[in-house]
Amino acid sequence: MTPELLQSSINMLWIMLGTILVFFMHAGFAMVESGFTRSKNTVNILMKNFITVSIASLLYFVVGYALMFGDSFNGLIGTSGFALTGVDDIAFFVFQAVFAATAATIISGAVAERMKLSAYFVLTIAMVTVIYPVVGHWIWSGGWLAQLGFIDFAGSTVVHLTGATGALVAAAILGPRIGKYTGKKVNVIPGHSIPLGALGVFILWLGWFGFNGASTLAADPAVVPSIITNTLLAASAGVVSTALYTKLRYGQIDASLTLNGALSGLVGITAGAANVSLPSAIIIGFIAGIVMTEGIRLLDAKLRVDDPVGAITVHGIIGVWGTLAVGLFDTASGLFTTGSVSLLGIQLVGVLAVIAWVSVSTAGVVLVTKGISGIRVSEEEEVTGLDYVEHGTSAYEVRETYGAAFDRTEPFAQRLTELGKSYS
Repeated sequence: MTPELLQSSINMLWIMLGTILVFFMHAGFAMVESGFTRSKNTVNILMKNFITVSIASLLYFVVGYALMFGDSFNGLIGTSGFALTGVDDIAFFVFQAVFAATAATIISGAVAERMKLSAYFVLTIAMVTVIYPVVGHWIWSGGWLAQLGFIDFAGSTVVHLTGATGALVAAAILGPRIGKYTGKKVNVIPGHSIPLGALGVFILWLGWFGFNGASTLAADPAVVPSIITNTLLAASAGVVSTALYTKLRYGQIDASLTLNGALSGLVGITAGAANVSLPSAIIIGFIAGIVMTEGIRLLDAKLRVDDPVGAITVHGIIGVWGTLAVGLFDTASGLFTTGSVSLLGIQLVGVLAVIAWVSVSTAGVVLVTKGISGIRVSEEEEVTGLDYVEHGTSAYEVRETYGAAFDRTEPFAQRLTELGKSYS
């Protein structure tokens, strides 16, 4: 075997390892979304995650990859490679396919517990086939933002801000869950399992090493170790800052916010994982945890957008922070390293352009779907829980919870409906 062939094989293996790790992140998303929501919607969350990754993989193969990485039309969209026709680099395709599925599944948590499954999948289809690929082409395929010099190494904007912007628009149109707001009062609707949520965060953290590390597209010993180290340090700083900040602000270390602190550090470093120093990664992650804590409060209490898992803030607001942080800390062109504001300005232009495109396109899809078939389950169905309504089953054995409240001779649906307001 020649040295060139050996290096090619090692690079391919590195990309495949990254692909597997990013795919495994969907287990993390499923656990986080399940744990941070109520038990009566657990099966629905799991089905959304399983079907999302499956739909995304198929549609990205047929359409999405071509629009994202095909021959460019004026730096706006790809025009070739549909169903991988003429595409030789299958390893690159499959790595990008799991990224596309990640962007789509971010929406799932923000619209949890009240969106029709069919409406959610319509939005998923639009996200994977058109909305996300357009953003990806602009930034990762030599499109107009790439030509300006926009930097997003592994997807703070392409993946996370895109998914979160779609989630924000969908959640705002959908409206809050029943009981979330009473007049001016904001009611806490706690998730049913912090252990599940914590497991999900650890899985996502592990997967992120592949998410960022394999974005080098080569097993390069000169850059991969620093990228993975930046990823570890930023996430750790996000956890520490959130724990400290919630202790100071609320008198206690908030568990769910601290878990999201890890994800905030990860999202924050994703854009600049290959472009900033190790100390800068710590600063980016530390700030991300604090910004996330206040961002969730802003969204929840001030803007009154109901996001059960905090996805809009973690992936959106922190996606913006991580992208702009490149303009501050980039070792070659950052404001703090060179004194130049040029890169920061380019990063801001890219953020605004992506938010505008995703907002308009997502709003169009959601509003059309709402007009045709509706996007929200009925009040009775929401109170009962989407597990039974959408899937005819439950994630847990209800009789163990309610004991004699269930008579085996009574129709399950009737008894579940009667107990719906307390089955949470």
